Amino acid sequence: MEHPQQHVVQVGRPPSRGSSSDDAARLVGMCPALYRAANRGRTEEVMALLLQQHAAGAAAKDRQATGIYYLCMIMNRVILMKKRVDSIIQHGQCDILEVSAEGNTVIHVAAEQGHHELIQELYVRFNNIKGLLSHQNSALDTPLHCASRAGHVRTVAILIQLAQDYCGESILGCKNKAGDTALHMAARHGHGAATEVLISVAPELAAELNNAGVSPLYLAVMSGSVQALRAIIACRDASAVGPSLQKQNALHAAVFKSSVMVDLLLEWRPALAEQVDGSGSSPLHFASSDGDSDVVRAILRAAPPRTVYKKDSGGLSALFVAARMGHHRVVNEILEWCPDAAELRDDNGGTFVHAAAKEKSDSFAKEKHRHSVVSLAIENPMLRGLLDVQDKDGNTPLHLAVAAGAPRVVDELLRKGKVHADILNNDGRTALDLAAGSTSFFTTVKLVVMLVGFGAQLRPQRQDHLKLWSGHDSIAKDIERTSDSLAVVAVLIATAALAAGFNVPGGYGEKTGEANLEDRLVFKGFLVLDISAVAASVVAVILLVYGKASRSAGSWKSFAAALQCMWASLICLMLAFYAVLDAVTTTKAVYRYGFPVIFACIVVLSIFIMSRIEPVRTSLTVWRFMCHRAKSSRQTGWRFMCQQRCHLKGWHAVQRQFPLAGAYVLNLCLFTATYVLIGIVGFVGISWLEQLQRMF
Repeated sequence: MEHPQQHVVQVGRPPSRGSSSDDAARLVGMCPALYRAANRGRTEEVMALLLQQHAAGAAAKDRQATGIYYLCMIMNRVILMKKRVDSIIQHGQCDILEVSAEGNTVIHVAAEQGHHELIQELYVRFNNIKGLLSHQNSALDTPLHCASRAGHVRTVAILIQLAQDYCGESILGCKNKAGDTALHMAARHGHGAATEVLISVAPELAAELNNAGVSPLYLAVMSGSVQALRAIIACRDASAVGPSLQKQNALHAAVFKSSVMVDLLLEWRPALAEQVDGSGSSPLHFASSDGDSDVVRAILRAAPPRTVYKKDSGGLSALFVAARMGHHRVVNEILEWCPDAAELRDDNGGTFVHAAAKEKSDSFAKEKHRHSVVSLAIENPMLRGLLDVQDKDGNTPLHLAVAAGAPRVVDELLRKGKVHADILNNDGRTALDLAAGSTSFFTTVKLVVMLVGFGAQLRPQRQDHLKLWSGHDSIAKDIERTSDSLAVVAVLIATAALAAGFNVPGGYGEKTGEANLEDRLVFKGFLVLDISAVAASVVAVILLVYGKASRSAGSWKSFAAALQCMWASLICLMLAFYAVLDAVTTTKAVYRYGFPVIFACIVVLSIFIMSRIEPVRTSLTVWRFMCHRAKSSRQTGWRFMCQQRCHLKGWHAVQRQFPLAGAYVLNLCLFTATYVLIGIVGFVGISWLEQLQRMF
């Protein structure tokens, strides 16, 4: 595009030595007083500073009239300029052609702050300002760039009007070092009104790309300005190109902003939904990864059906992306539009269920989302056949879920999906074999308990070739490190229980020295509980010290027993405190305040611990694990004995490779029994003791 000839004003260069020309370039560095006045929009002050020189160089025929006018103006501003006299004297006379350190003129400064009145006044008073409208600073920004970046609509309109009056529309096409036009600036910062003004004057700017290959439309989407987006898409020839390296379009970016932008772009140019970026990802891939079902639905409505089946460079369709991220609503939405998309396979031959099962979870929330995708496949009769499908490596979704360490997904596949747990992959491994690859103790034990509970077995192999779980050694080190801290806690519990025994409630008699409440049943209950707490905590200390000192392969057994003793001692200590309250206060007060608070503490503590250590679906899974096979209870006779014997052989192999699994379940049952028998029954028993005391 050819632009009208512009009058370029050379500024910012120091004059050469011996030069006597009045047209020489001005001083580098703007007068501080002038810079401050222009920045604050003080029009009269700027005029007063600039017109000192203008008056001296005016034409002779206008000297008298102009001099009188300027003299009056200067006299009226004497008080205002008094504080800035020093800076003016140092700098000399202020000139309109002066530039700042980065090459900004007075017009740049005023445009950046939106002082359109000052720009108009300068245009009226000075003829040589016309060349400054297209002057570029060190970043090649014109005043219009500055005004557009700041979003000053009236300033943008004034600059465009002045440029049209003097040099046509050439200023609108000026680009800075980054290749940005003024429209790029306004769109990048989300200034919708400024964008509308620029588009109304120069709609062809909507097709311009900067040095990074980015269009104003893409920048408007990134800024989140719907107003700027509407203004740009009003141009039919507008470009939607994004960064040249990623090869994205504006719709790729819009899916992460709002559904309104997506609807506007699809209505303007539906073909954007089919375009892919450098990795082969369509906007539907992006929307599926984000999980917004409304955006996905909008793209599915506008895009042709083939968009659903497009795969990226990794061989994944949008359905696989949604499954990997655990967005079950998006998965359901895609399957509603294209049910046969469930048949798609990735490059490894896996289905979207494989994709949901194999992603490793670093948080409970992510595993929960993936669990929802698997549940969706289980509950849909059309998708049931995908649950036992093997990929090119022979892995089923169960194999991948076990390898990823996802107990919730494994439980869902086994309990509801009723998948086959003994399928061998191409390496000849079952899902139970892959459980040994997990390094987390609780995750491994949960997986083993669930798999064994549903009849899973290890691959056929010689028993002398079985290797212990790789995390067994790390558990021994963790036990050794934890034993010291637990021993200190056990000693503190014993100390508290001993102190309560010596300082019995109700005190001692002055003559006999016996406890004043010794005849009450509640007091005797307190003594039993306190003695139990002391004994249990002392035993826990002994077990912990022995386990650490022995450093034998079975030290974990003493550690587990010590934990049970500590848990029993804590329950007994809290019950003893409740018995004290019952003995020294009225029954109503104890029931009203003591019983609810202490009982709630024990319940909350128990639930918290159980949530951390229990397998998924504890009651059902543990029962199946302990019985080895849930269906065996309905089998009788010789058939039962043969099948049970066969299963026990498999159990022996599991016990050799995962020796901690059985101990884990046993200690879990003991923990539950301690909570139920000592905690709940103890509270009820103490309450009954007081009532029996009153009856007899």
